[in-house]
Amino acid sequence: MAEFEAGAPRALLLTAGLGTRLRPLTYLRAKAAVPINGEPLVARAIRWLARAGIRDQVLNLHYRPETIAAIVGDGAAFGVRVRYSWEQPVLGSAGGPRRALPLLVDGRADDVFLIVNADTLTDLDLHAIVERHRASGALLTMALIENPRPDRYGGVQVSADGWVTGFTRARDSGLNAQTGFHFIGVQVAKAEAFADLADGIPAESVNALYPRLIARNPKAIAAHISTAAFLDIGTPRDCLETSLALAGTEDPHLVGHRSIVHAGAELSRTVIWDDVEIGAGARLDRCIVGDGARIPQGAVFDGCAIVPAGDRTPQAGERREGKLLVKTLETNVP
Repeated sequence: MAEFEAGAPRALLLTAGLGTRLRPLTYLRAKAAVPINGEPLVARAIRWLARAGIRDQVLNLHYRPETIAAIVGDGAAFGVRVRYSWEQPVLGSAGGPRRALPLLVDGRADDVFLIVNADTLTDLDLHAIVERHRASGALLTMALIENPRPDRYGGVQVSADGWVTGFTRARDSGLNAQTGFHFIGVQVAKAEAFADLADGIPAESVNALYPRLIARNPKAIAAHISTAAFLDIGTPRDCLETSLALAGTEDPHLVGHRSIVHAGAELSRTVIWDDVEIGAGARLDRCIVGDGARIPQGAVFDGCAIVPAGDRTPQAGERREGKLLVKTLETNVP
């Protein structure tokens, strides 16, 4: 990936979300703080941006902010400067960038910046999408790939000359839903795109702001279509599958810090977070075990996300087993 030689844009990492689809794991950490093969998502995103020369980064915070700040600090450990945009309430995919505008454009003649979802992994060429954005004159440029799962992901409609014309929901029938594109969580924006929003008021991008921008100007949003890799960490199953896949290509880090696995315990295709204890003779297959969980000796779990129960009341799909809160993964991990 090319590195910006000078005048690199700032970047906003969206890390404020509630991570509801990733529960029960996000009872313990903000979604961006969830480890993937031992490295938190937010750390992976910061390092990826830094490799492209983007060293002035802003993170928005709302849910479990301490779990993100403890990893990132001021960014010095990553060779970048990090500042935080605080949200109360959570402001959404358009309200968040609006709140962060002063940090993103203050003191700069250039009001172009990146917006990156911190819960996706991609190898997109950042230099290329910024060049596409500057050449287009658009308010926004969205990174797109061919939609890999129209049944799961909403579609982005694109004109023949490369402009975003609309959006479809997942499982919508019709030609556009089957042949449209998928947004992979990286955008380039001008401050003008968000400037008319009221600060501190929740607002959504794809579901509200972007259709309004397109209605005013059919060339408001440019498409940057590529064949970049894309990994979505939306659910516990995604988290497990991606960790296992990366463990096969990176140094494996499937057992976290200060965790203890007693003699006779058997772990297969299982990820252990920090401060976990696995009792003797326990057997876990296709599981994620969250921070601080204690798996009793001889316990057997298959295809589960497991966290300490504390005083939580189980929600839909969850169950208590002793001092543990357990959720069966959506489908078995192969």
